[in-house]
Amino acid sequence: MGTIKLSKKDRAFIAHQANVMQAEGAQVMQRLTDNPAMFRVPLDQVAIFAAGAFLSHEECDEMMAIMDQLAEPSTLFKADYIEGYRTSYSSHMQSAHPLIDRIEQRICDTLGLPRDKGETIQGQRYQPGQEFKPHCDYFHVEREHWLDNVDRGGQRSWTAMIYLNDVEEGGATRFTSYDAAISPQKGAIVVWNNMKEDGTPNPFTMHAGEPVIRGTKYILTKWFRAGKWG
Repeated sequence: MGTIKLSKKDRAFIAHQANVMQAEGAQVMQRLTDNPAMFRVPLDQVAIFAAGAFLSHEECDEMMAIMDQLAEPSTLFKADYIEGYRTSYSSHMQSAHPLIDRIEQRICDTLGLPRDKGETIQGQRYQPGQEFKPHCDYFHVEREHWLDNVDRGGQRSWTAMIYLNDVEEGGATRFTSYDAAISPQKGAIVVWNNMKEDGTPNPFTMHAGEPVIRGTKYILTKWFRAGKWG
């Protein structure tokens, strides 16, 4: 796994983005706290919120059908790829589709973040035995994949994940620092801040998509950046 040496300019950019995410993170936190539909998961040192019925069952069913048409094996950033580390199937969901456009806007409205900071929604499908081993969603700035993302919005700030179905057995999202698991619930959303309050990466956001044992797991994930995406 390649590492890089950060220049003075690189470090200034990273510090600037940390300041942006510190201010923005506080605003999102307040917005989610004030939303009566959102429940804060009681974990120290990491901000995680959840709500049921974020999508209707009909919307979930339509999204799963779209994903089945588009699914292809999931990949990681080239510097992080390890055989068997992520074994799901992914779909990149284009907002030209009316339903995807509505979901994009609903997520942005819930967090109070502009659409131009959000990555394209990604759908993931996990079949029995498939998983995503423990990882953090933020970028490690000392690794090669950071260079690929500096001009694409830079650091990841917030993650929003929607469960599209109930899973017969397995498939929980486990935050490994706490051994705390969130089981899939059709239509529910989970959001968390990948940064600490000061805008720097939070290692307590380490999480895993546990192996599906029975059934199939469908989720949507949208990541936000400190700057404009793409």
